[in-house]
Amino acid sequence: MAGGHPRPAAGTTPSPGDAPVIVLDGVRKEYPDGTVAVDRMDLTVARGELLVLVGASGCGKSTTLRMVNRLVEPTGGRVLLEGRDVTRTDPVALRRRIGYVIQDVGLFPHRTVAQNVATVPHLLGWPQDRTRARTTDILDLVGLDPATFARRYPHQLSGGQRQRVGVARALVADPPVLLMDEPFGAVDPGARRRLQDEFSRIQRELGTTVILVTHDVDEAVRLGDRVAVLAPGGRVEQVADPLTVLARPRTDVVADLLGRGRLTRLLAAGRLTAADLDPVSPPDGGPDAGTLPVGASLDEALAALTRADDDAVTVHDGGSVVGSIGPSGLVRALRRLLDDEVLTP
Repeated sequence: MAGGHPRPAAGTTPSPGDAPVIVLDGVRKEYPDGTVAVDRMDLTVARGELLVLVGASGCGKSTTLRMVNRLVEPTGGRVLLEGRDVTRTDPVALRRRIGYVIQDVGLFPHRTVAQNVATVPHLLGWPQDRTRARTTDILDLVGLDPATFARRYPHQLSGGQRQRVGVARALVADPPVLLMDEPFGAVDPGARRRLQDEFSRIQRELGTTVILVTHDVDEAVRLGDRVAVLAPGGRVEQVADPLTVLARPRTDVVADLLGRGRLTRLLAAGRLTAADLDPVSPPDGGPDAGTLPVGASLDEALAALTRADDDAVTVHDGGSVVGSIGPSGLVRALRRLLDDEVLTP
């Protein structure tokens, strides 16, 4: 399996010392009829970061994404990939270095799963043995047993399985950058949550730099290291880690996008820490299947509490029980998020 690059800690803003992999410097896209899709956008994406672009329809999210791999040509400013202006790079060579996942996946219907995944290695001229080994590794990584799925065709797969193949195809050549445009929008809600979890695990393991476009605020908060909220015309309203966006929306546009579910989304974005726990005597034999790990999301803690027979659920750190979480602990955790000094104006 390919090794990854160092990745910023989840929920944190990349430090100024992080070398940006992608830089959008005053980028503009204006169409011949005068429509401005993106207006003087400035964004940077650090190595190993997952940046989510979120906003209403028509705010330039997909246009911004496609200017990175030159499916759309910018009319002003610069897009830099690892320090090089993409407009001075051969577009075909550029796209072979950038993974790209879209909602409809775009698998070749008359090619097997393995053949679909091997598309880029074949174009790059990899030897067959290397291509075969890497295809096997990446199918394992996305949760598709090669012995079961490698010889199947796209019409023999579920929507979620096709999406996994699309992710595998995009990652097989270990590109430095992955672009994702509404990647999970075409699957049912249950499969969507599982795919989000799997993709988060894969991205952390590989350390791939990702820009992901979505209109789903919950998805943005769940997956992003940082979230960029866009307004019509491609204006950047706020760029920050998910907790800051939820707790301190900078403009009315951001607040309107978040809606009344802002505090509920804080539960999904917030994580259990030792400071939230009450002491508990560890049971014999260590933690059982009903306990939560330190670092679990607050909505996972709430769900566990609603299922529990008692008023608290034990929390473990590896093999040891370190405390318990109850209703009062959840309240403390939410207050901590809202009062955290990083979120103060």
